[in-house]
Amino acid sequence: MNIGLTGGIATGKSTVARMLEERGALLIDLDVIAREVVEPGQPSLSAIAERFGPSVLREDGTLDRKKLGSIVFADASKRKTLEGILHPAIRKVMKERMEKYERSAPDKLVVVDVPLLYESGLESYFEQVMVVYAPRMLQLTRLIGRDGFDAEESRRRLEAQMNIEEKKRRADIVIDNGGGRERTEEQVDRFWREMGLR
Repeated sequence: MNIGLTGGIATGKSTVARMLEERGALLIDLDVIAREVVEPGQPSLSAIAERFGPSVLREDGTLDRKKLGSIVFADASKRKTLEGILHPAIRKVMKERMEKYERSAPDKLVVVDVPLLYESGLESYFEQVMVVYAPRMLQLTRLIGRDGFDAEESRRRLEAQMNIEEKKRRADIVIDNGGGRERTEEQVDRFWREMGLR
């Protein structure tokens, strides 16, 4: 069985992913894959440098993620261009890893951590979608505290994603991460039991 795990920026999706992994799930993290496909020598990195200019590369040839982020989060059309380069490459690796896990461990839950699952139209890849939820104001507070962005930059990043309330509405499973860790653990345990996982 597989689930797509998503949420919004600073909702605590990585925390929930770790909790599921600790209980025995196999994790495929699209953020990790996204970094792999832009390593030096990868076609996606060449395409990014060609489209956005050499200033998005560091001296050692690696991607300057902050520089690229400042460009694409300020301009929706540039963000779409970047997604057009990255998404097909990421999707290909994701599908290969899902198939590999489904062959090698058919009794395990495969959790695919997909930050922009709904925005990318990936629902059909998964049997169920789990959304990690936190209210928008809490997202904003966490983003400012965690990443050191100012309020304006934090708002811009939040607005670049689908509203968390809409994601919650669409979800098959919701884990509310607006309270303490213990409350989140309880919800993950309940999900694990209800799915009959071991």
